Amino acid sequence: MSATATYINTGGELSLAQIEDFQRQFDSQPLFRQAMNAVTSTKVNKVALNRKVASKIDHSYSIQLPENPATSQKSSGRCWMFAALNTFRSRAQEKMNLEKGFELSQNYTMFWDKLEKANYFLENILITLDEPVGSRLLDWLLQSPVQDGGQWDMFVNLIKKYGVVPKSVMPETESSSATGPLNSFLTAKLREYASRLRLSAEEGTSMEILRSHKSEFMNEVYRILVVHLGEPPKTFQWQWRDKDQKFHRVGTITPTDFFKKYIGVVFEDMVCLIHDPRPRHPINSVYTVKFLGNMVGGQPTHYLNTDLETIKKAAIGQLELKQPVWFGCDVGKNLERDLGVMDLDIYDYQSIYGTTMMMNKAERLMYGHSQMTHAMVFTGVDLDRSNKPVKWRVENSWSAEPGDKGYFQMTDAWFDQYMYEAVVEKSLLSEELLAALSKPAIELEPWDPMGSLA
Repeated sequence: MSATATYINTGGELSLAQIEDFQRQFDSQPLFRQAMNAVTSTKVNKVALNRKVASKIDHSYSIQLPENPATSQKSSGRCWMFAALNTFRSRAQEKMNLEKGFELSQNYTMFWDKLEKANYFLENILITLDEPVGSRLLDWLLQSPVQDGGQWDMFVNLIKKYGVVPKSVMPETESSSATGPLNSFLTAKLREYASRLRLSAEEGTSMEILRSHKSEFMNEVYRILVVHLGEPPKTFQWQWRDKDQKFHRVGTITPTDFFKKYIGVVFEDMVCLIHDPRPRHPINSVYTVKFLGNMVGGQPTHYLNTDLETIKKAAIGQLELKQPVWFGCDVGKNLERDLGVMDLDIYDYQSIYGTTMMMNKAERLMYGHSQMTHAMVFTGVDLDRSNKPVKWRVENSWSAEPGDKGYFQMTDAWFDQYMYEAVVEKSLLSEELLAALSKPAIELEPWDPMGSLA
């Protein structure tokens, strides 16, 4: 029976004749049998590694900022937080004339993020009491009440309200470095609280009483967080010796005053650009995502959708101003982690499978194959003779082990396919784009890929 005939009149059932034909075709190709022999005994990425591409990796860049030792988020999903704080520490180092290696406390910021996310979740439960059990929205809310991930505007909310502290003031703990047990227990409790609030509402309990219950629940959440992460300071003593060995003593300072004095970023001057090429998502438009946030009363998550060239131009402009760039991408695609390379050609899957990926960026978003998964920082870019980017220097938060002492390389072709957002100064944008910021935001559903957390 011919290969074509086995696909006809089967009514959708996979026939034994088809399977026999599949096997005959596989056996007829020595290359596939070689691939089977290799991949059954070795990790496929090692077999598929394109040595020609790997041997040409060059960690030099025409524009490169001064760099700090790479940080490590360890067994946590705090990349967005590490990346954002890493963009701040260079400012603090410059203002205080500090040696390289200074860090801001990621544990401190995470404490408040967990607390605010718990409150945000319970508030969303109260405003969706009419949703039936099993509804898509309620299931989505219950899925991950206090996950580690976040977005730029969520980070802004935390810093505006709580400020920052040096890492020495609130260092890492076992649970901040490995968040699984804490997240698991908090998730269980928050789902329990949601059940109790909804049951009480069904019994006719007033909203005033429901909110009093919520306050009791939040007291328990605070207690759990202090047990795992320690108690965040309201004030702390700050003094240091700079790299010229000059001693400085400030005395007592609050976290918000520390941020204003030694970092001083004006968040209103910054904007989060995204590249969403889906046909029904026009560029030069502002988007927001329903129920995407971490703080009741905080600013909502807003994105300005634009084209790739605009994002690249703004990112390069910011690097030329000697300022790093926070960004979000789909890091797991075509990533060689040990080498620290994001390159569309780093793996030759065609030689292994006889096929390769064919979807474009919009299709990957629409069919669930790509979304923002990780946040990092651009610290450099390599421009060719025409001032076009060839590759980008990336500060990661996976320790100093992978890549170039923890710094990764992203080819510009990879940028085109898997880069989704970057935070830049508004002064780097055109008047047309700035005008678009004043337009009403288009709301996306909570489960939209643009609502994924880095």
